[in-house]
Amino acid sequence: MSRLRKRAVLASLGVVAACTSVGPDYVPPERELPPAWRQERTAGLAEGEPLPASWWTTFGDPLLSSLVEHALQQNLDLRASLLRLQAARALRGVAAADAWPGADLRASFEDRQDSRNTPFGAFIPRTNIHAIGVDAAWELDLWGRVRRSIEAAEAELGVSEAEVHGAAVSVAAEVVAAYIDLRSAQRRLQIAEANLTLQQQTTQLVQARLAAGLVGERDVAQATTNVESTRSRLPTLSAQATAAQNRLAVLLGKAPAELPAELAIPGMLPVPPLSVAVGVPADLLRRRPDVHAAERRFAAEVARIGVAEAERYPRLSLSGTLGLAANAADEVFTKGSDVLAFGPSLRWNLFDGGRLKHRVQSLTARAEAAQVAWEQTLLLALEESENAMTRFVREQERLAALRRAAAEARRAVALAQAQYRTGLSDFQTVIDSERTVAAIEDELVGSEAAVAAQLVAIYKALGGGLGTPSADDVDADR
Repeated sequence: MSRLRKRAVLASLGVVAACTSVGPDYVPPERELPPAWRQERTAGLAEGEPLPASWWTTFGDPLLSSLVEHALQQNLDLRASLLRLQAARALRGVAAADAWPGADLRASFEDRQDSRNTPFGAFIPRTNIHAIGVDAAWELDLWGRVRRSIEAAEAELGVSEAEVHGAAVSVAAEVVAAYIDLRSAQRRLQIAEANLTLQQQTTQLVQARLAAGLVGERDVAQATTNVESTRSRLPTLSAQATAAQNRLAVLLGKAPAELPAELAIPGMLPVPPLSVAVGVPADLLRRRPDVHAAERRFAAEVARIGVAEAERYPRLSLSGTLGLAANAADEVFTKGSDVLAFGPSLRWNLFDGGRLKHRVQSLTARAEAAQVAWEQTLLLALEESENAMTRFVREQERLAALRRAAAEARRAVALAQAQYRTGLSDFQTVIDSERTVAAIEDELVGSEAAVAAQLVAIYKALGGGLGTPSADDVDADR
């Protein structure tokens, strides 16, 4: 074959290698989504682009914002996700390297003595061979095996990027939720202490009336029971506040003892905005990290079908050696010691008992399962979003009713105490009204916390906003 013809053949192979990829080409999955949420727009839900960047700032609490920002830099779960992202990037580089020729530097020394008990061994002297050279090889990607491998690695990289985003979303939401729990427990503790003071004052009033002979021991016993019942709630609420502080410490990547002392000082509950924009269901496709990760997993499985399919076709490689060899070390670099070899090699699996065929079938089924998993992930995202919106709206309705009930309960306590002093009602009425106001005020704080928590759930369900960090701006090696 002439040199010109050889060049033409190699050029043709290069064109084939650049253009042919067996296996299915990836087509992003689709599913028709409803144009609007099932939860109708009511107080608290608005139209518009959802999820502002750094959504936690909408609570208007500078301390909370600083805690979230700190957690996004120091949280250990997030840092582990970033390290996994670095690993995925490196694996993508490994896959891409297969598209390039490989070269190895080789140096060797061999002292050889053939057996003298063979027909020609007695005539072959003991020899030394000194050699140095470069071996090179390049597999022509005729059927796209390498390209499909790169596609799979890039898709897995996308999965890791989505998981980093998802970890950041979870960390931000958990910090805000733990902060709400802390402020809720502190506020409930304050209310319990205030009610305890009120009940102690009532007990003192009853004891004075007992000393004057106006009431019996039963009223004093009832008042004391009320006081001690309220006092028994204080340790539980204090433990809840401490547990929330400890949870915040872990989210911030700190030991509980390292938590800022200012968090031990009771503060106000975060106040959610009057309304939140929730967009449309289609926003989940581009905002939810778990939906994006599921789509990338599907893409990776489709690419792996092409890798397996390419294994069923011939593999053509070009290899060569360029080096020097001689019997004596001082002759290696002299004229005539050069060694040169170059040529193609072909390998084709003609029979394997159906192994490669069944592997393609297995990967095809896995790709179909990944597509189903994407669809299920999307449906679960819709469910989570709808539930969060419904709970947010209904909890606001409950909160409004509790506020009205708390106002009336406080008025009932004042009336019962006044009537008791004048003898117009018995002491049981006072006890009942005080217990009622204590329970309603505690429930009121719980509802205020629940409204804020459900807003966090909405933000998380809709994808967590655009203020989450990427692997480029968070130092995972810190």
